[in-house]
Amino acid sequence: MQHRAKRGRTAQFLHRYKTPYLFILPFFLIFFVFQLYPMIQSLIYSFQEYDGLSAAQYVGLKNYRDLFHADNYAFWDSLKNTAIYWVVCSVLVIVLSVLMAMLLNYKHLRGTGAFKTLTFLPYVCASVAVALVFKMLFDTNSGLVNEFLQLLGAQPVDWLTSSRWSRVPVIILFCWRSIPWFSVIVLSGLLSIPGDYYEAAIVDGANFVQQFFRITLPLLGNILFFCFITVTCDTWKMFNESYVLKGPAYSNATLFQLMYEHAFTTFRLGYASAIGYVLAVITILVSIIQFYVRRTQEQLL
Repeated sequence: MQHRAKRGRTAQFLHRYKTPYLFILPFFLIFFVFQLYPMIQSLIYSFQEYDGLSAAQYVGLKNYRDLFHADNYAFWDSLKNTAIYWVVCSVLVIVLSVLMAMLLNYKHLRGTGAFKTLTFLPYVCASVAVALVFKMLFDTNSGLVNEFLQLLGAQPVDWLTSSRWSRVPVIILFCWRSIPWFSVIVLSGLLSIPGDYYEAAIVDGANFVQQFFRITLPLLGNILFFCFITVTCDTWKMFNESYVLKGPAYSNATLFQLMYEHAFTTFRLGYASAIGYVLAVITILVSIIQFYVRRTQEQLL
């Protein structure tokens, strides 16, 4: 009797939830085939020596030891560059996004609808195409940036051929493409703040700066935290910008670019997989630290 009752409950469950599970089945198939399986296979490759043609050979932690070797300047330079991009771009993108969102939220500004559309255009443009345009703009001999500097009486700068300046075009390009997207997100947060708060602050005699730091900024905390996490992920997986605007050696290369070159140039798939997992661990650790800092701030408030 119990077995029959169990079969009846199973049949009833399948009859009731068959259609919803059929609808989500394609998602799980795509996830397992194109995401979960490659992740597991890449983890296996990170412990092997594999070039895509010959048989894979198990080498243990050799790829990771080679990666963290003190003389591996390509890895350490790429790691330093990626960390610099993360710090500088996070600050610039979030600060400028807040300023642009406040400008778009200004009630007395005419044509805000068209201005919102124009500011969002950089984000929807193809990143590689935009990077090629920036490559021409920052060209040492014929770039418009150096032409403008010469008009001001300054000397031309070797933007893409100097180790000192090669990161600057990458940072400018990343910020130029990212700020419109994040400004729209911040704008949605500004629009959700009740106007009663500002009216009460005006009655109490608060000026614009006091309103911003006492009302606007605290109420935008969760949105700014989301932007910070997103910028973190975007900078640590940056590729198109640094690859197209490539400087000498690894002067402005990122970890993602280093992984790509070892996978598809030297065909060291195991070594590239190790780089990928190191990059994933760093991104997760940075995100966890940010979550912890945010939670601590909320507890203090």
